[in-house]
Amino acid sequence: MAMARPNPVPRDTLVRFLRVKARTLASRAHKLVALTPEAVGLRPEDMPYAPRAEHFAAANKRLQAINRAVQGRLAELGNTADAKPEDQLLAMAMVEREIDRARRAFGMFFEVFAQRGTAFNRRLAAHDAISIDCYDAIRQASPRTFRGPIVPPLTYLEHGYSPATMRRGVALSRLLGETNPFPLIRIPYDRDRPWQAVFLHEVAHNLQADLGLWVQNRDAVIQRLAEERAPPLVISIFGRWHKEIFADLAALLLGGPASAWGLATFLAHPADKVMTYRPGGAHPTGFLRAQILAEMLHRMKFEDHARNLRAVWKRLYDPRRGHRIPALLLNHAKQAIAAVVDEIAFQPRRALAERALATIIPFGPHDHQAIRAGGEMLARLRAPRDLPPRFLVSAAAHAIEKGVDPRDLNELVLDILAPREQPTVNVITLKAA
Repeated sequence: MAMARPNPVPRDTLVRFLRVKARTLASRAHKLVALTPEAVGLRPEDMPYAPRAEHFAAANKRLQAINRAVQGRLAELGNTADAKPEDQLLAMAMVEREIDRARRAFGMFFEVFAQRGTAFNRRLAAHDAISIDCYDAIRQASPRTFRGPIVPPLTYLEHGYSPATMRRGVALSRLLGETNPFPLIRIPYDRDRPWQAVFLHEVAHNLQADLGLWVQNRDAVIQRLAEERAPPLVISIFGRWHKEIFADLAALLLGGPASAWGLATFLAHPADKVMTYRPGGAHPTGFLRAQILAEMLHRMKFEDHARNLRAVWKRLYDPRRGHRIPALLLNHAKQAIAAVVDEIAFQPRRALAERALATIIPFGPHDHQAIRAGGEMLARLRAPRDLPPRFLVSAAAHAIEKGVDPRDLNELVLDILAPREQPTVNVITLKAA
């Protein structure tokens, strides 16, 4: 028995149907093209803690580039009015893809910027001040290292166990491959007080990228370990860990011994975690990572801190009590760690005009003394004078060690880094394009 043929759709009905879909797409295509402080809900009293004008400009530049792609796809769709329905649907899908890209980018920037209109705005602005100071430290020690003005990192709050960063220019899957126009540093809601050494670690990831060391660093580590005749497995593992090791070493140059102790505090977990090697992981095994910190303290000539950190770690974690670390890695760790620390922090790099990382982020005994003196003042709930924001992170750690109430300390540190200001209208004057 022959199957009945479906009734044909009247042509004018199909044309109207597709035309309505096309018009709907076009109406959605013009909504997500620009952000202003007013558009994200910032009030006059929020403006002292708002993202910089450069952040809005960079975000809008990206949104406008996506919008040009949307308009191009809309023009192509307009040329398919007489095409087959299948071809029209494909053209609409291409428009939809670009609108999706705009929606994702707009949404990410909106959510990050809008947090400056909440009760967390001063805490975020305080972290911004620290990250900007880290960049300024390099500019002061090496004025021509950066090629010109650079949009600084912007911090935001999100759930998650630890801080994390999305560096400048990296393609983000959440944006369908769009690159990040400026660094974003995520702060977990429970780590919003500006004295976390891990925050300096995240800023250092962005410094590594902006200094052009992302690839050079890995190649140098691999070559150095090969010259040291390390086993291929050890070379491969440390080559994979290079980004996290760089960020740890740079954090110590930014904040001194207190950064090492802060990172060690972050790494201190039950032995089952610290003594376990994760194949393919980007982070060094906790047992070895603290030894890397201690080696850096030794190279920075803070011998007492290096010796004490090693002693604490040895008491907490002893491989003789059991571990899940490849024997080859464990047996060659001491030699490899010394070589890697030297290579990353103390050897010249082409990207740094043949200078070393420790040269462009100098840290010496006088800096440590300034931090200790600042910590003494903070412990008495007095604001230290002329202490750079990056050093304030370490000074606050000293104050906590002396028993100051963390809530009182937090208010004082916020007053230093993000002081309360009178509302100022038009701190940022941006118009939607």
